[in-house]
Amino acid sequence: MDYEWFSDLETGYQDIDEQHKQLFASLNALLQACQRGQHRLEFEKALDFLIDYTIKHFADEEALQRKYKYPGYERHKQLHVTFTEAVSELSERAARDGPSIGLIAEVHSAIGDWLVSHIKKEDVKIARHIQEKKAG
Repeated sequence: MDYEWFSDLETGYQDIDEQHKQLFASLNALLQACQRGQHRLEFEKALDFLIDYTIKHFADEEALQRKYKYPGYERHKQLHVTFTEAVSELSERAARDGPSIGLIAEVHSAIGDWLVSHIKKEDVKIARHIQEKKAG
């Protein structure tokens, strides 16, 4: 099952929304590599790209939070750290054991479902804060 981008995921901040869309595309490429039973190297390349892009996205998002003095910055940053650690652990397991049905399920929950939930619950708060700062 691919993750689809819907308007309820939009934060209203174009740069962040574009990065989120790229994260969805990367996640879908990873899941498709798993589902097709692609060679371990292809799977690992897709996972590495997702990890690298996530790190870049989180850094950009955190820079925006600091720039606009987002009051929930520390808590939000910790959510990013926890997510990055979970993805790193999945990556280590993938390198050790290779792609599997169980790993696909974990990628869905630990990465995909988390990402959707995080955007809807947390990132929209940041975008709203930025819009208020710009308007005020």
